[in-house]
Amino acid sequence: MPAIETRRLSKRFGDVTAVDDLNLTVEEGEVFGFLGPNGAGKSTTINMLLDFTRPTSGSATVLGYDAQTETDAISSRVGVLPEGFGVYERLTGRKHLEFAIETKRSDDDPEELLERVGLDGEDASRPAGEYSKGMRQRLATGMALVGDPDLLIMDEPSTGLDPTGIREMQTLVQSEADRGTTVFFSSHILEHVEAVCDRIGVLNEGELLVVDTLEGLRDSLGNGATMTVTLADPVDGAAETVAALEGVSNVTAGGRRLEASVTEPTAKATIVTALDAAGGTITDIRIEETSLESLFSMLVDGEADELLASTTDPGAETAVSTPTRKASSSGGVSQ
Repeated sequence: MPAIETRRLSKRFGDVTAVDDLNLTVEEGEVFGFLGPNGAGKSTTINMLLDFTRPTSGSATVLGYDAQTETDAISSRVGVLPEGFGVYERLTGRKHLEFAIETKRSDDDPEELLERVGLDGEDASRPAGEYSKGMRQRLATGMALVGDPDLLIMDEPSTGLDPTGIREMQTLVQSEADRGTTVFFSSHILEHVEAVCDRIGVLNEGELLVVDTLEGLRDSLGNGATMTVTLADPVDGAAETVAALEGVSNVTAGGRRLEASVTEPTAKATIVTALDAAGGTITDIRIEETSLESLFSMLVDGEADELLASTTDPGAETAVSTPTRKASSSGGVSQ
């Protein structure tokens, strides 16, 4: 049973189509990054999954329940970290957790939840109005985790965070995934997505452009990697030798360094073998994979349309192995 499944899900506001025929499957136990520029339709999609807004057409299920007719069953098993959440300035962090636990009729230990999201006893006793942005984010995440949800939905969880805060949020997401929780989060911060996701979906102007692993995207778009080799001494004809190899392009050489774009994984070893055969002594090798930022730009700017059309079945989605889920759980929703 997928954690999230949509079929031709659409939402129009007057003449504006916010989400257009969205077909998406998120498997249980995976961390799924819902990627797109601001205004792409990510939050609208989440609002339809949670029945905060009704779709114009199409359907969605969450944990096997219909998102429009079985909302009570969904809310008891889903935790939500909404974009632009607020805190009660005068209430302590601990009081926030106690309020969420009481509201959800859960028996969670607030101290355990505080520790789980990285807030210590001193933090818990302070008014939330004194918290930094990162601390508020951790507190809201703790409230979303009340009831040990099967699915955690996070809408732009890294917005406004500094690099330290982003790393802390990445750790939190990974920790929940390790517990068997399915994590679905929207983001336009590529660093966050690249660090923790099993798969990503790229949404632009309401349309889902692609769903794949990061490695799968690199393979589909043919961007490969950049390989830089440093030699003990220059080798005559090194650039020509490497350029003639299959799966290699854009070769440049200067002095003891040689750089090449590698579009086939096996070409990396072939380059090393060829340089050794040419009498070169390799002192250093560096391989830089194509960044998510580059792939994202190609997709959103339409540069990847032809490549994806030739390598991807529009009706298919790439499957990934998922971690073992928890044997049982109850849940709650924080809004």
